[in-house]
Amino acid sequence: MVSVMWFRRDLRLEDNVALKQAFQESDSLLLLFHVNPEQFLGEDSLNQAVFFNSVENLRKECEKNKATLHILYGDLEESFSKLKKEFPQWSDVYINRDETGFGLERDKKASVIFKQLGVKAHGYFDHHIHSAREIKTDSGTYYKVFTPYFNKWTELQKPTRVEVTVDHDKLINEVRFTEDEEQFERFLDKQVSIKGLQLGNQVAHERLAEFIEHDLSSYHESRDFPLKNATSHLSKHLRAGELSIRTVFDQVSRSKDSLGKETFIKELAWRDFYNMVYASHPDQKFQSINSSFRHIKWENNEELFNKWKQGKTGFPLVDAAMRQLKETGWMHNRLRMVTASFLTKDLLIDWRWGEQYLQEMLIDYDSASNIGGWQWAASTGTDSVPYFRIFNPTTQSEKYDKEGDFIKRYVPELKRCTKSKIHEPSKLSEKEQSDFGVIIGKDYPEPIVSHKLRRNLAIKTFEESKNEHA
Repeated sequence: MVSVMWFRRDLRLEDNVALKQAFQESDSLLLLFHVNPEQFLGEDSLNQAVFFNSVENLRKECEKNKATLHILYGDLEESFSKLKKEFPQWSDVYINRDETGFGLERDKKASVIFKQLGVKAHGYFDHHIHSAREIKTDSGTYYKVFTPYFNKWTELQKPTRVEVTVDHDKLINEVRFTEDEEQFERFLDKQVSIKGLQLGNQVAHERLAEFIEHDLSSYHESRDFPLKNATSHLSKHLRAGELSIRTVFDQVSRSKDSLGKETFIKELAWRDFYNMVYASHPDQKFQSINSSFRHIKWENNEELFNKWKQGKTGFPLVDAAMRQLKETGWMHNRLRMVTASFLTKDLLIDWRWGEQYLQEMLIDYDSASNIGGWQWAASTGTDSVPYFRIFNPTTQSEKYDKEGDFIKRYVPELKRCTKSKIHEPSKLSEKEQSDFGVIIGKDYPEPIVSHKLRRNLAIKTFEESKNEHA
């Protein structure tokens, strides 16, 4: 009998629940990744490019372990039917389930296909510390507010690391799908690249160790300052499963107690919380959770949206953040809040526009966290920021990039500005513009909106929506 381990967002050979069970329960095991064109985001997507880079890293890791990661490319049903034809004795498939979004719908479709093929599916939970349906209120409903959710989250026993023993005698290593392999290679060649980006299980472990040693204890204080680069940077590894969340929690938990440690563990709970929110609101990618704000009169100005994407808004911190995203595929968490607030409140552009753009660009894109974050910033989600609390991009810049060094890194037009002038370049005198080598309106744009006026308009717009649907 032949079994299949189907990798998806669990691209590692260690601490992998489904893989452990597959080795324990199988006579012969085929390691598989399916490339599904339904999920493609376009050739310019950094998200897509980096994810499939992680797939390639898993394939190399398998080779080092004298194993073969088989590749199927194409329609889901056609691919698995081809697999069954090639291996008539295929009887079981092992997966780590997706609980939300496209992955959930794909798994529902796959379960029908497996049943038709006479294959038994074995599903496990692996991507989060606690599954979406594991934590509920005493009355059996899903939580809507994070704090009571977190209180219960902390009480529950946490899952421990899973030890995987690679049994080479069970592995099916002969390549059977040469055309699919070649198609995947051509696909990889077309993807954009990010200079200097390192991925893979070993790199993830090194990053985790470095973070715990140097940044964890001060995480609560340093994480808000973009230039300090003091966040964990583990998200790009977790999104593809290059590193297990159990491994992260285990190693962080073993570290010396500190406020930074407490704060970081709380962030892991937020990750679980947003997964639960998405599972309980499966349409949240396309619909605001708060019904009072489902009919906001968004302006959706495409010209302003493009200036936001390009980092040409005239607000230096916003522009630096958007250019960081375009250059690196990553954005500091505080800047994600600032730029999202600016898009939805200052520009009155639908949060779904921003969420979709970041889906294409973020190398650490996680649908539940990204959608949850956007609905939080737009005041349309559960336990979101009040609609009248609107980030001031200038004061955020003055507080979290006081010297202006982060801005100068990504907005070189302003590199000669002094720290007292860089946060509002539109107020520079003609002499200062000459001294600093930047002409406002030519070398760097005027602010595309007045924050003060747009803040008042945003509050009025949200209040009108709320009153109309009271």
